[in-house]
Amino acid sequence: MLSEAARPYIQASVPVLREQGVTITKTFYKNMFSEHPELTRIFNMGNQASGAQQQSLAAAVFAYADNIDQPEALTPVVSRIVHKHASVGIRAEHYPIVGRHLLGAIQETLGEAATPDLLSAWEEAYGLLANAFIEEERKLYAAAETEPGQLLNMTVQEVQDQSLNVRSFLLTPEAGAPLPSFMPGQYISVEALLPGGMRQLRQYSLSDAPGKTHFRISVKREAAGKETPAGRVSNWLHDTVKAGDTLRISPPFGDFTPDTNTTEPIVLLSAGVGVTPMISALNDIAQRHPGRRVIFGHAARSPAFHAHRDELAHAIELMPNLVCTVFYEDVDGDHSGNSWSNHAVTVQSGRMEVSALPEWDLNEASVYMCGPMPFMQAQWKALVAKGVPASRIHQEVFGPGLLDHLR
Repeated sequence: MLSEAARPYIQASVPVLREQGVTITKTFYKNMFSEHPELTRIFNMGNQASGAQQQSLAAAVFAYADNIDQPEALTPVVSRIVHKHASVGIRAEHYPIVGRHLLGAIQETLGEAATPDLLSAWEEAYGLLANAFIEEERKLYAAAETEPGQLLNMTVQEVQDQSLNVRSFLLTPEAGAPLPSFMPGQYISVEALLPGGMRQLRQYSLSDAPGKTHFRISVKREAAGKETPAGRVSNWLHDTVKAGDTLRISPPFGDFTPDTNTTEPIVLLSAGVGVTPMISALNDIAQRHPGRRVIFGHAARSPAFHAHRDELAHAIELMPNLVCTVFYEDVDGDHSGNSWSNHAVTVQSGRMEVSALPEWDLNEASVYMCGPMPFMQAQWKALVAKGVPASRIHQEVFGPGLLDHLR
């Protein structure tokens, strides 16, 4: 518990963090990487370049201060962070480094306003948060029977194109090595050794059901946007990695795990490459409970950009109570949906609309969704407006948006 002496200073920091948070975090990262360049091998430097990581950390620090008297509100965020930390090998000895540079950035940004009492309060608050993270990460490492940063050597068994911009990689362990277990929805970190000696880790959802002799990831080639560069790691995987190569990966982590064990109705919603954890869950349900009632909704740019489309069609053949609605911004002549050759699929033009999904008992089905943040925000609002209890809506976030569980 935060001391009564420190609490007023943390609470008084809220408006300052709202205004100066990004400046503080930019200063923090600049100073930390300058003194500890080895940490650039752990942090996602693509998110650093875009500014997304700085904004995310600023929002996280702000939320921590704003919820200092109701820490339970941050439980989903803490869970997501510690799984991410475990996937990249964060160790206990990293936390003093982060703490020192975070306090230094606060002092550098606020100047005389960063009084000794304010800095002392933040040192105490950070220490409490760091200890909580360290303990939860220790539990994750123990459960995975791994050491922080330990990676597994995997052979690329096969490379498959799943759509115009998504390619999957089937990974098998070295001879005699066990394949770690996982739950649908979880991800692994993949090590990329880029030109110039740069090492980066990226997280990719496992895109097939557990119980196989391999892992599979499905990677979207991230093209350059108007304001964002092309994804270095995704393009490296697409352009250079081939069957027979070796990739180093982390054990599976992640707290977004659709319940594939029960027979209760379930709704799986996705957009773009967000289909990857959903197809893993769907494939697992098809094996465990093929008669389960499942509503599967997916949004894609067009049929050509619809990854794992063939697997969805196969699941429909196996699951009599699976109904699917796909939304294509450009249907490419697929207006009627006849190319699916199955009455269980409805094809809609445009972006996903909750109102176009099949009806279900709103108090029975749990809803899981994954996709770009604007997609999930729109679906969340529509689902809540429809009457779906917020406690039954779960989402996975790709990227550094750590506070997207807070509503």
